[in-house]
Amino acid sequence: MTQLEIETYANPWDAIADTPEEAENLRIRSELMDKIISLIEEKNWTQTNAAIHCGVTQPRMNDLLRGRISRFSLDALVNIAASLGQRVHIEFEAA
Repeated sequence: MTQLEIETYANPWDAIADTPEEAENLRIRSELMDKIISLIEEKNWTQTNAAIHCGVTQPRMNDLLRGRISRFSLDALVNIAASLGQRVHIEFEAA
């Protein structure tokens, strides 16, 4: 009988990404999506209202609110945050 090896990861993105760079990109996009979703929830906007304020279609807003990270680039999320009057700040730190 063979024994299964169990891999552990520092975060979930490392588990699904092929490279550390891809994992970091997913992590940052996820963080931005979470912050955008929080802003929308604070304002109690419907998907339609949120889409209008963010400059996207309602189906696109639905994708964002459902966390469909693969459908959003970092650029698109920065643009959505800016349309909500937010400034995205990026800091570097050693990995």
